[in-house]
Amino acid sequence: MLNPADWLQHHGIRTVECLFSDITGTARGKILPATSVLNGSELRFSQVGLVQSVTGDCLQQLVPELDPDMLLQADLSTLRRLPFSHEPAAMLIHDCLHEDGSLIEFSPRNVLHRVLARYAELGLKPVVAPEMEFYLFARRQGLDEAPQPPASYGKSGDSLRQPYALDRLHDLAAVLDDIRHGCQLLGIGADTLLQEVGCGQLEINLQHGDAIALADQAFLFKRMVREAATRHALEACFMAKPLANDAGSAMHIHQSLVYADSGRNAFSLDNGQAAARFAHYIAGLQRYLPDALLLLAPYVNSYRRLAPFTAAPINVEWGFDNRTCGLRIPQAGPQARRVENRLPGVDANPYLALATTLACGLLGITQELQPTAPLQSSAYGRPYAFARTQLEAIERLAGNQALAELLGPQFVSTYCQLKLNEWQEFNRQVTSWEYRHLLGQA
Repeated sequence: MLNPADWLQHHGIRTVECLFSDITGTARGKILPATSVLNGSELRFSQVGLVQSVTGDCLQQLVPELDPDMLLQADLSTLRRLPFSHEPAAMLIHDCLHEDGSLIEFSPRNVLHRVLARYAELGLKPVVAPEMEFYLFARRQGLDEAPQPPASYGKSGDSLRQPYALDRLHDLAAVLDDIRHGCQLLGIGADTLLQEVGCGQLEINLQHGDAIALADQAFLFKRMVREAATRHALEACFMAKPLANDAGSAMHIHQSLVYADSGRNAFSLDNGQAAARFAHYIAGLQRYLPDALLLLAPYVNSYRRLAPFTAAPINVEWGFDNRTCGLRIPQAGPQARRVENRLPGVDANPYLALATTLACGLLGITQELQPTAPLQSSAYGRPYAFARTQLEAIERLAGNQALAELLGPQFVSTYCQLKLNEWQEFNRQVTSWEYRHLLGQA
């Protein structure tokens, strides 16, 4: 890549989106002239930009009382052309810092930095590969309308639900071409695209690599797909369970560890057998993921997805090539030995989802935990292991000191308070189900 000045000039870039991820995974930031970026202008932003509620509330009470600025430090490796812009424009992801240069603890990207630093102390480097499921729907006229498949989806008389059908991809060819173009411009390593089980549901597999780079790609992918869908009168949906009678959407995370100095898989011994660290890592996921669920299922809707016989986990059993388990070990050689965490929903913030699963595995390694025996039967016959509601998940995360220490006590406290605010806001609503069944009978 050219140096930033030459790169901006080569592409005729006039403006640059300087952005960061808030806790929900939404892009916040400012648009600057390219000349300001080249001049190294100091960029500041209010810390409250990090703690926005999904309902749009500005939660001022969750930041220091004086509401100080934070410094935005550009990660120049993320400089990319911006797809679908009316004029040549670029985007640049930033880290959020205090005045003394330390990382702001409740910035999602910084939470991941914090966990990765602990791995680096052990001479280890995580390698990850997210798989992201999402829906494309026809554009709705009102926010309260139920979503419908795109008008171009399927032919007259056909069943719209055709899992894994190639023809359904051809039905969406125009928008998928834009998505591929967006991936190319943003440096998103889109490996595989397929029609999933749901009606209008797709899955994208990202190529494995560095955890920060892959979190950036997942963050940008969701934003880009929404824009691409809008260009075709469609609506991209990254809810965990948008349709009551159709498949939920997950963000499965494949993860392994390599030695930082050699790149050799740290889950495998020289003779190809599994290392003790591999069992410890799995045990850490089993022990801590249930308490960390709020970070992987962040909204009230998220808990609708975690139901038996829906290709979603209901516990943290593990097994070899067993998709009923929350933790699946794919068939692979020693250098590709890895764990697939099937628990996260695609509605999770990718920085936090990656930080969480890596943190749980790291706790298993440092505490030398032992896993249960691998499951050879269906995990759906085993007990439900997770919180049933968002409120219970808040309480479980808030009460786990080991996770708080690793992810950051201030982050965990802030995150739990934000989610409690969202839960209270939801709980003030009276639903259509209550009107239909209780208004005239209760």
